[in-house]
Amino acid sequence: MKTRITELLGIEYPVIQGGMAWVADHHLAAAVANAGGLGLIGAGGAPASVVTEQIRQCKALTDKPFGVNIMLLNPEADAIAKAVVDMDVKVVTTGAGSPEKYMAMWKEAGVKVIPVVASVALAKRMERCGADALVAEGTESGGHIGELTTMALVPQVVDAVSVPVVAAGGIGDGRGLAAALMLGAAGVQMGTRFLLAEETNIHQNYKDRVAKASDIDTQVTGRSTGHPVRILRNAMSRQYLKLEKEGAGFEELEYLTLGGLKKAVVDGDIKNGSVMAGQIAGLVSKQQTCAQMIQEIVQEAETVMRDRLALLD
Repeated sequence: MKTRITELLGIEYPVIQGGMAWVADHHLAAAVANAGGLGLIGAGGAPASVVTEQIRQCKALTDKPFGVNIMLLNPEADAIAKAVVDMDVKVVTTGAGSPEKYMAMWKEAGVKVIPVVASVALAKRMERCGADALVAEGTESGGHIGELTTMALVPQVVDAVSVPVVAAGGIGDGRGLAAALMLGAAGVQMGTRFLLAEETNIHQNYKDRVAKASDIDTQVTGRSTGHPVRILRNAMSRQYLKLEKEGAGFEELEYLTLGGLKKAVVDGDIKNGSVMAGQIAGLVSKQQTCAQMIQEIVQEAETVMRDRLALLD
């Protein structure tokens, strides 16, 4: 399955694994890369030394292209941006800020830069400053989200820019890939589906909670603070939303979630931790290898598109 994004990144299938903090380590990134997609190491809030070691270990597991997702609010973002160049990583995705200050350095080193955007205005700005492609992420995604849905956002971004667009948010199978391609995207980015990959080294409690989720099990906290986050409902989310409704301030609310993602991912505390997952969680239930996932997704997309094309005969 060849698209503009497979040609740009030198990958076999138009599937990118989300750069999830505390989740997307070198094991997962290498497994996705070896399966023909683009694996990402999620830098999150980690220090540059940890990210550098993750890159080194990923290179030991694969000779295929992989990338690093940089959360630009990370205090060590400058050092991580430089480490990507020093370690000869060829793809970077970015979020939580603008990568403009690093563009010249990355371009000189041949790094492909793919910012995550949640609006047409930001998409245009990122193209102007040199982005090679964009991830248009809808509000259905897990973690930090925007307002527009994937169905509404993707075609508008596709029409607004000339670089390849990757769809994200609410995509968990081959039907989602086929739909994204029909909207004009050149590929998809998925996070929630990969939470159940055998190579994903997160607590089994987290995996089990995602596997058992229903279609209405996600909640969005932080809308009143301007920092909306989609998670699976639990004791923490109910308390957060109660306090938010009562008018609690940003600091009080953020204290409630402090270290919450680590609690869920590492400690397996799915009652008080932040169990980040997208709305597609209700569709995700099988634990598979990354290779099995990607093959299943691509084969289903091909079948769906072929069957729908037959309707036109």
